[in-house]
Amino acid sequence: MPPERFDTSRPFITLGLVVLVWLLVPTVAKRWSKISFYELQAPVEVSASYLRELQDYWSWRTRSKTDIYNAYQDLAGVAAQYAHAAEQNATLRREVGKLEDLLRLPTFANYRTEAARVVTRDMNTWWQRLTIRKGANHGLTVGAPVIFSGGVVGRVAEVHANTAIIDMISSNRLRLAASFDGDDRPVSFQGGLNPPLSRPEATVEFVPLDLYATPSDSKALVTSGLGGVFPRGLRLGTVTQLEPSPDGLFKSGRVRLDPRLNELTEVAVLIPVEPL
Repeated sequence: MPPERFDTSRPFITLGLVVLVWLLVPTVAKRWSKISFYELQAPVEVSASYLRELQDYWSWRTRSKTDIYNAYQDLAGVAAQYAHAAEQNATLRREVGKLEDLLRLPTFANYRTEAARVVTRDMNTWWQRLTIRKGANHGLTVGAPVIFSGGVVGRVAEVHANTAIIDMISSNRLRLAASFDGDDRPVSFQGGLNPPLSRPEATVEFVPLDLYATPSDSKALVTSGLGGVFPRGLRLGTVTQLEPSPDGLFKSGRVRLDPRLNELTEVAVLIPVEPL
């Protein structure tokens, strides 16, 4: 009896039928299935994050008392520095309030900060994203700005029940209005194509011709406050070189971002006290 011959076209026919069925499925059902799958997958990633913290805890339990005492001494010094910085910050806030009252300037929108632990990171060349351990149950909304001690981290792109996904400022998906520190004229900021394990960079465009930046005289780039998403004055990065654009009307350049963006473990989400 001759062996049965395998039909090589059968897998392609099956694949075509699956694709056809998926295209015929309503968009609402597709979105529901995507959200359901993510909500089913998210607890696994969050649990892994908690397990890593538990592992760090037990690794510290194996340290000697001398190591723990030295770490405590270092932590006490850092706490003292932060206490002094908090006092200075309170003094500066009072001075700013007095000046705003004297000059009748509008105050910035009040935000509350929601600290969140980083669960996973996707440092793809085309987009760079973080998943954090806070979501809609903690008041997070799509578009909320995310910051850390070095300035802007990015913007919330997706919100789920207990997790959220952040588009980082190093991603070319994120574009926002910026300005140079000390200059109110708006410029365009956009993330770039950043290979993994490299220092993150971005681009700045539509810079006025009378602005200059060199490695020895770099310029700080901050958020302009336009658009109503990011408060004014949050640090984005440093511009070390500006060159005329092809049309000769503006300048453009590269923005060096904080290298700590590649190793963040915790961020803060800014949530308006009153909806904008």
